[in-house]
Parts: sequence; structure tokens; C-alpha cells
Amino acid sequence: MTNNDSAREVMQHDQFRVLAVVLTQRVRENVSIDWTIKESVKAKLKVIVKRTLRQFGYPPDMQLLATETVLKQAEMLANELAG
Repeated sequence: MTNNDSAREVMQHDQFRVLAVVLTQRVRENVSIDWTIKESVKAKLKVIVKRTLRQFGYPPDMQLLATETVLKQAEMLANELAG
């Protein structure tokens, strides 16, 4: 998400930081032990991430890329998140 220059231009630095914190919190609240395997859980997380991005005014043209990035980062941290 932080590689997106157009998002950083539109959003203030503090707002971007708050978005990251909120996304992390919402993903942690909605993961389960086997969430990386179940497509229904992944789909639910995608919706949550997209809504959160929209709520914070994230540029619509970059939401898909940001959503995929957030989910990839969450998968890398899956053990910590489910623990």
C-alpha cells in the first residue's frame, strides 16, 4: 500500500497512517486459523479492506492494488494474526 504515490498525494500523511492502523485492526479481527485456505473468508476480508479504503478516501483507481497488497501482507503474517 505504501508504494502508491497517487494515494500518498491525495491523502495526508496522518490519515494514511490511521488507515494502516485501522486496516490492520480489521484484518486481525476477521481472520481465523485457516483463513488463507477458505475462499469465503478471503472474500469477506476483501470486502472489509475495500470498504475501509473507500471510507478513508483512498483513490478508487488504486483500491484493487491496495486490497491485494494488504491481503498478501496479511498472508505473510498469518501465523501471528491467527495466534
